[in-house]
Amino acid sequence: MDKRHLQEEILSHVERLDALLVAHFYQKDEVVEIAHASGDSLELAKIAKESPHSTIVFCGVAFMGQSVKVLSPNKRVIMPKLACCSMARMIDDSYFDSNIEMIKQAGIREDDIFPITYINSSASVKAKVGRMGGVVCTSSNAQKIFDFALAQNKKIFFMPDRCLGINLANKNGLKSCIIGEASAKEILESDVLVYNGFCSVHQIFSVDDIEAYRREYKDILIVSHPECSPEVVERSDFVGSTSQIIKFVESLDKNIPVAIATESNLVNRLRRGSNNTFILSRNEIPQCPTMNETSLPDILRVLESFDSNGSDMFKSMNEVVIPNEVAKYAKIALDRMLELS
Repeated sequence: MDKRHLQEEILSHVERLDALLVAHFYQKDEVVEIAHASGDSLELAKIAKESPHSTIVFCGVAFMGQSVKVLSPNKRVIMPKLACCSMARMIDDSYFDSNIEMIKQAGIREDDIFPITYINSSASVKAKVGRMGGVVCTSSNAQKIFDFALAQNKKIFFMPDRCLGINLANKNGLKSCIIGEASAKEILESDVLVYNGFCSVHQIFSVDDIEAYRREYKDILIVSHPECSPEVVERSDFVGSTSQIIKFVESLDKNIPVAIATESNLVNRLRRGSNNTFILSRNEIPQCPTMNETSLPDILRVLESFDSNGSDMFKSMNEVVIPNEVAKYAKIALDRMLELS
């Protein structure tokens, strides 16, 4: 079955099931084209929560579907592919606990730690943060969450993305260190303690890439995502979340050259028809492998299973299910994020 017929079949099933189909910005074009809504993880969670639809078909990675389920516990959340973000897999309950223990061994009481977890983490890690009175953040609301954390007058423990944590610290003139690499003295002297995780896609971009583009295009603007390395962020003309990057780039005159440091599927959709829009990386395509796992046949397969076999079968076909205790505390951290942002 060709692309057009697959898309038509999917939309027919979605309409019959009265479901909402949403897709993250980084998904393949063929998926984004048929989604009722596309956006970043926070936008899609809000859209799903406010939607009258009782079934959400979420095209993205697992932690995103979990967040939608936590915020909308009475809705069914189905993922065509249970793809797992590599950054989210870098931290689990045991790693969280061991990092807290290292901070305590350096001489900081647990009550003096304020945890922030990037939304790129599992529901169980979000629950750990919720139990400690912490909060979730996204790249779009990170500064607001950071401001709230600073007001608590505690050591900020930021996880799992070291780059976003360090970039926030640098932006606010604060000292940071990486847990597991820093000495006890460095931990005590730092304001922001960051977990040693990262986004494999955003690590591709380098200062060499920036310098090469600046040599070739005199007036080029460098745009980067805050998951990029601090060195790349420092040398960028604009730094922002996925949504913020889209708004900024689309506001530019099409004659202004721009090189963008983020996932290639998104960059390729920006300013279509312009010959002045570039992916910052020159040697490697920055394509997220897990975001690209979801295909049209995957979407059709789960929808057909539900349509043919009913809800009991559908539960075994990638329905997001979260233990009550985990969902309870993860929701505390997510609700606090929504209130603050």
